[in-house]
Amino acid sequence: MSELVLTQVEDRVALITINDPDRRNAVTAEISAALRAAVEAVEADTGVHAVIVTGAGKAFCAGANLTALGKATEDGLRVIYDGFLAVAECNLPTIAAVNGPAVGAGLNLALAADVRIAGPTAMFDPRFQKLGIHPGGGATWMLQRTIGPQAARAALLFGMGFDAESAVRHGLALEVADDPVAAARALAAGPASAPRQVVMDTKASMRATYNPGISDLHQHHMAVDIEIGPQARSIESPEFAARLAAAQRR
Repeated sequence: MSELVLTQVEDRVALITINDPDRRNAVTAEISAALRAAVEAVEADTGVHAVIVTGAGKAFCAGANLTALGKATEDGLRVIYDGFLAVAECNLPTIAAVNGPAVGAGLNLALAADVRIAGPTAMFDPRFQKLGIHPGGGATWMLQRTIGPQAARAALLFGMGFDAESAVRHGLALEVADDPVAAARALAAGPASAPRQVVMDTKASMRATYNPGISDLHQHHMAVDIEIGPQARSIESPEFAARLAAAQRR
């Protein structure tokens, strides 16, 4: 397994950590692939009943690596998405222990989990509009589904972010905890002590009954396909190029 993504299994709970703190765990193709590999490995391990995802250092995930994002075509965007889509597709219960900023694609990673627990310095920031690009990865669907249309539109159309306390108020996070990983472990003790197949079947039923007739995974992939064209076009725009150059200078 790549050192950029670390996995630790303890008491039937897998802790997956994105481990590039110097770059604030920004997503590259390598990190995305390693994250998918880690999720698939723990899902295949019958001794794992639940999964926690977090980031090393002070950030949860600062979004897509700007250099990679600036070069991305539709295929490149799908590569960036693939890691957090693996979390969304996981058949085990998943918790995002959001220890710091979750920005852009990092917000998508947090949203891909079943539950989010925020640390005191957590910040949920869509950032797409500030960069001059269209949301991607199913962000429009995930946010509206999680916090409702008004708050989601405030985030994606008006650029509103959420600190830890406001994330809880809007239903974006379950709770604020001084140690979000420890709080996630405490929550994961539930599925860890239950029969694994019952846990997986319950999650499958919840996916199927949220909107009967259409699974939530199918809806998510539809949202990805709807967003990817406008996002790819926005990345080709001179406005994005200018904002990207300014961000890289910072």
